[in-house]
Amino acid sequence: MRIAGRTSKLILLYLKHEFRATASVTMGIMPNRQHAGSGPSGPEIPEPSLAERARTLVSLARIGSLSTHSRKVDGFPFGSVMPFAADDLGRPAFFISTMAMHTQNLQADGRASLLVQQPDGAADPLGSARVTLLGTAAPAPAEEVRDRYFSRYEDARYWQEYSDFAFYRLEVAAIYFIGGFGVMGWVPADVYAAASPDPLADAAPAIIRHMNADHADALRHIALRFAGEMADEASLTAVDRLGFHLRLKTADKVFGRRVAFPREVVNREEARKVFIEMTVG
Repeated sequence: MRIAGRTSKLILLYLKHEFRATASVTMGIMPNRQHAGSGPSGPEIPEPSLAERARTLVSLARIGSLSTHSRKVDGFPFGSVMPFAADDLGRPAFFISTMAMHTQNLQADGRASLLVQQPDGAADPLGSARVTLLGTAAPAPAEEVRDRYFSRYEDARYWQEYSDFAFYRLEVAAIYFIGGFGVMGWVPADVYAAASPDPLADAAPAIIRHMNADHADALRHIALRFAGEMADEASLTAVDRLGFHLRLKTADKVFGRRVAFPREVVNREEARKVFIEMTVG
C-alpha cells in the first residue's frame, strides 16, 4: 500500500528529525487495552510482564506516597509524600530525618508501603499505572544508595551535614501493580527483583510526542495495516520494547489497540527505524 501527499512529506521529515524530549506527555507505561473503549477481541499481542511494568514505573517516578504505622494513633496508617531512588533490584531508598513522623514510625515498626503513580497521570488517575511496594524499611549503608539518590536530588546533599538525616531502604516483600482499568495483579518479590525496566522507558515521552505531533497520518496508516482498524484519528499513548498502544477515534467510538513491533527495539534510533518500516513497507 502506497501513501501519498502529506503523509509522504511527514515520512521525509521523520527521517531528518530526532525524537524530541519532553516532560509533558505520558511516560509510556502500558495502559489498559480496554480503557479507551473496547473493540472486538483479537490475537494476543506480546507485551511486557507486570513485573517489567512495575520496575519501569518505579525507575521513572521520583515521588511516592509512603505509608507507615502511626505511633501516635495506634493501628492507623500514616501517609507521607516521599522522594525516593530505586536501586538495580527495584528497592526504593529514602533520605529522611529522625525529626520526621514517618521516620519515628519506622523506628518503631519498619513495615511500610510505597505507592508510586505514573508521572503525568493526573488527568486520568484511575486509568494510569500505579504500583504499591510493601516491605520493611530499615537504615541502609550510605555508600550503597547515596550516589543514586543524590543523582536525582542534588539539593539533598546539603542535608548530609545534619546528623539526624540517614538513608533508609525498603526491602520489598510484595508488589501489587495496576495498569489501568482491568489490568492488575500481584507480582512475586523475586520476579520483581529479577525484572528490568523497559529499555525504551526514558525515550518513550519523546517518541510519543514526536509521533503524535508530526505523524498522525502515519499512525492512522499503521492502525489500518497492522490492527485492521480504519480510524479518523490515531494517537500513540504508550511504547515499549515489544510494541505500542494506539488510541483510535471513529465517528461513533474511541478505543485502544495494541500493535506489536516486527522485532524488539531497545533504543530510540531502533524505534525510529521500525516506525518508518511499518509506515512505508
